[in-house]
Amino acid sequence: MEITAKMVKELREKTGAGMMDCKKALQEAEGDMDRAVDILREQGLSKVAKKASRIAAEGIVDSYIHNNRIGVLIEVNSETDFVAKNEDFKNFVKDMAMQVAAANPKYVTRDEVPAEEVEHEKSILKEQALNEGKPEHIVEKMVEGRLEKFYEEIVLLDQPFIKDGDQTVNDLLSALTAKIGEKISIRRFVRYEVGEGMEKREEDFAEEVAKQMK
Repeated sequence: MEITAKMVKELREKTGAGMMDCKKALQEAEGDMDRAVDILREQGLSKVAKKASRIAAEGIVDSYIHNNRIGVLIEVNSETDFVAKNEDFKNFVKDMAMQVAAANPKYVTRDEVPAEEVEHEKSILKEQALNEGKPEHIVEKMVEGRLEKFYEEIVLLDQPFIKDGDQTVNDLLSALTAKIGEKISIRRFVRYEVGEGMEKREEDFAEEVAKQMK
């Protein structure tokens, strides 16, 4: 596969690694961007990887209200208060609040998803595959593939970015970390929706018809 300058530039923005290191990683990964990121991390060449162990205890809490019906509070952390005032950082936080409002994730990372929830989903996906008549020996591979879609729906970092579906939220986070030079982390969020969890009042159909006839 041909490794283009655009691919090298994208990998460099994500990881902060050198241009030649990015090109070699892409060649080794045969153009697979995610694998190239892993290769750089394994080699200790990714600046993002080196920042992963740092503590991000500064940052901001931001909010987003959509049509007075959906509200989001989100906390995004940085290592220094200086970065928390950076426009790119603040724009990222606003985008993340909008992401939560629009995509309704349940967790920030995969690690937060309870094991029992994952196992429950796996059992459902397995039954679906078997009911479709798929051979037993390929069912497990199908389940793993479909589980990725499950994570995309409920995990914020795995979701496609609402403003650019070619990027995940994690891609955006990695690029910002590389650009700013500090560890950036989404710590937590809460999402409110009007009427959520409440029983909606439903009138009996026969009673409704009777009212109209009077």
